[in-house]
Amino acid sequence: MTYEESAALMNDFAFRGRIKVAALKYADSIMGEATTVPAHNTRERWAMNTMQNPEMVAAQLQPPVVMDAAVQDAGSAILDPALQGSVEAVVNKMM
Repeated sequence: MTYEESAALMNDFAFRGRIKVAALKYADSIMGEATTVPAHNTRERWAMNTMQNPEMVAAQLQPPVVMDAAVQDAGSAILDPALQGSVEAVVNKMM
């Protein structure tokens, strides 16, 4: 994607909605994981914050998710499973 295309996707509300769904799905997964998972407390705090403030979290995630290689390759046409992977990779980098 060009810089202009990337910048546009960073402000695309439909794409933000998809990121929000992926973040909530990941948060739900984290809430069900074993407490022995490394950094579980940090992950659980992120998950709880995501469930309470999904719009804010999606807005924060959108720029780095757009910069993820898979999104850069496919743009807004990225399939949901690949977008899920991009969102989870970004969240894991941020934690």
